[in-house]
Amino acid sequence: MIRALILTHRWLSIPLGPLFALWFATGIVMHFVPFPGQTESERVAGLTTLDLTTSLHSPAEAVAAGGIDHISRVRLWQRADGPVYVVSAADRIVALHADTLTAADVAAPDLALAIARATAQQRGLGAKDAAVVARNDYDQWTVPNRFDAHRPLYRIALNDVEGTELYVSSRSGEVVLDTTRFERRWNYLGSVVHWIYPTVLRKDWAAWNVTVWWLSLAAVVAAVTGALLGPVRLRLRRVRLRSRYHGWHLWHHWAGLVCMQFLLTWIVSGWLSMDHGRLFATGHLTPSEDAILTGAPDWAQLGAAPPAAVAGEVREIEWFAFGGRLHQRARRALMQQQISMFDGSAWHIVGRFLQPAEINAVSSRLSSGCARSIEVEPGDDYPFVSDVPQAPVHRVVCGDTWYHIDSASGAVLEKLDPSRRTYRWLYQALHTLDFPTLLAHATLRTLLIVGLCTAGLGFSLTGLVIGWRRLRATGLAPRHNG
Repeated sequence: MIRALILTHRWLSIPLGPLFALWFATGIVMHFVPFPGQTESERVAGLTTLDLTTSLHSPAEAVAAGGIDHISRVRLWQRADGPVYVVSAADRIVALHADTLTAADVAAPDLALAIARATAQQRGLGAKDAAVVARNDYDQWTVPNRFDAHRPLYRIALNDVEGTELYVSSRSGEVVLDTTRFERRWNYLGSVVHWIYPTVLRKDWAAWNVTVWWLSLAAVVAAVTGALLGPVRLRLRRVRLRSRYHGWHLWHHWAGLVCMQFLLTWIVSGWLSMDHGRLFATGHLTPSEDAILTGAPDWAQLGAAPPAAVAGEVREIEWFAFGGRLHQRARRALMQQQISMFDGSAWHIVGRFLQPAEINAVSSRLSSGCARSIEVEPGDDYPFVSDVPQAPVHRVVCGDTWYHIDSASGAVLEKLDPSRRTYRWLYQALHTLDFPTLLAHATLRTLLIVGLCTAGLGFSLTGLVIGWRRLRATGLAPRHNG
């Protein structure tokens, strides 16, 4: 049995040793420089004021002209070439000129460049020397699936001091991502390596998913066999525990014993990041739950009355369904918005956010056992937050299942059943140390992450030396004659 553990640990750890070292090193980088993304604050800041003085078609007409099913949201925003409706379904979007209802795909690079320049100007970025660099389906920063509905993407280099690049959707014309030279350089040393994220592999999600899952599982087996061997290979001599090893093996043995708990939890939780429904629930709504919380609204109702009145300038108007009723969300800035509800004949102002009474009325249809919603407070064990600062996130508890609803947008952020709550602790908490106490003390959390990853890196380096010597001893590694 011991011999089998030794052989398994040795011949898994030798090829996986470099990956262990890279995971720990890149984990430190990722803590300080996350993967490039566009925040809601950046997106809203890049919007220009809507021109509502011209004659525009209604959102109901845009829905009819879009020709797609299962519509979730409709947005109206001001593009460089005029107001545009964006009709969104779960996996598809259609953009239409609001004045003509003709397709508003961005086919010309000059239009993409004009959109990027307007966005950059709104955000206070220099765009004088902006230029179209490429039009691709994928590059290193646009491989995530959330960009699928927008492909291909125009990459626009602003040629500013920070080396900013904006990505413009060819489907809607929206700027969906921005990166800087600093982010790109450090992410090649961080997320790209840590997630095994080269473009050629990651653009095929299924291939990437299987590859990383199996590699991570092999790493778990290597870690578990090492953890089992560690205590077994100790011996008691003169009332003191001593290792059976010498030299680099001795360092590896003691370092493994010291790092054992962290290494096991970090490697296992990293493997669980690739679960994707294999062992735990995904947090997605069932069709019946989605029908209750969102509903299947009659979008044609929006043609029965003009959009709800909006005071002052507005940057974006969005229509969405909540509880089977249509709502309008008019946004002037990130934290300035007004939600109105359509009752079939007229609009009624709800306020800045959805109100608890409406959320409770809708959620009561999920189950007779649903309790009144509560707001998720800072420091909560399940720290869901809205994209809009100060907007409450409401937790609805229905028996052993929880639903988190963003009052700013009506979106269901996640469904948490017992399986998903367990996953939150086994993956998110153990892998990123986002325990509420540590989240409240950012410096302490940073010190722990850096310290533990550094210890893991040092431990991995001892394994690399041992592995290399083993390969040389067996003739599998090249020898250099001096």
